[in-house]
Amino acid sequence: MTDEELIVEFALTRLDHPGLDLEEIAALLVRRLGPERMLGFAAQNLADRGELRGAVFETAVEHVMRVVLALRDAQD
Repeated sequence: MTDEELIVEFALTRLDHPGLDLEEIAALLVRRLGPERMLGFAAQNLADRGELRGAVFETAVEHVMRVVLALRDAQD
């Protein structure tokens, strides 16, 4: 999944759950995309950071948050 596809999925999830904060939305998205994507996100986070920080689910959520925040910061 490309970063652009991830952002679209994140935006759609956020539309469905407007009252949640960004990290909660990222967690919902990781759960919804399933175990294969979760493992892929965790692996990408490991490649980006050079270390695995926590369990696979939390690491996958961290990757989603890093992509979303990087895009948000790039727009500022």
